Amino acid sequence: MVRLIKRYGSRKLYDTEESRYVLLEDIAAWIRQGQEVRVIDNKNAEDVTAQTLTQIISEEGRRGTAFLPNDMLHEIIRMGQDAVSTGVVRLQQGVGRFVQASIDRLAPVRQARQEMDTLKQRLEELEMSLVRLEAEEPAPAPAAAPRHRAAAPARKAAAATRGRAKAGKPRAAKK
Repeated sequence: MVRLIKRYGSRKLYDTEESRYVLLEDIAAWIRQGQEVRVIDNKNAEDVTAQTLTQIISEEGRRGTAFLPNDMLHEIIRMGQDAVSTGVVRLQQGVGRFVQASIDRLAPVRQARQEMDTLKQRLEELEMSLVRLEAEEPAPAPAAAPRHRAAAPARKAAAATRGRAKAGKPRAAKK
């Protein structure tokens, strides 16, 4: 939503959203926070947003807090409105390149990205290997338990005990 500001003949600025008079610094702060602002002349409803924003830039320049380089200001004056729109695009592209270059300069971040890429690649290779294995062979049957020589005497003793137990039981008579 665009915040509407009315400019009166006395150059006072009135914020219609908060119903109060504001300063150029207030408008600059809102813009830095991402707020869209539209300034109209209260007398004739003329849009004076560009003049007001230019005034904000001018005031910041006087205070030494200007953020635009001299070359860009010269270009804006030479080219007029076209320079502003192309300058904004260039500025956005420049800021994007600067941010990306700053992030890339951070060695730990770059190293973490490389490690993550390596891990992703290894995980994909592992998944492909598993898919190939599943496609090639059915699941193997469980193997029989190995027989050990040490277990043989215990098996013989158990068999003998079973045999004696059977021998001592009376058999049922056949009819």
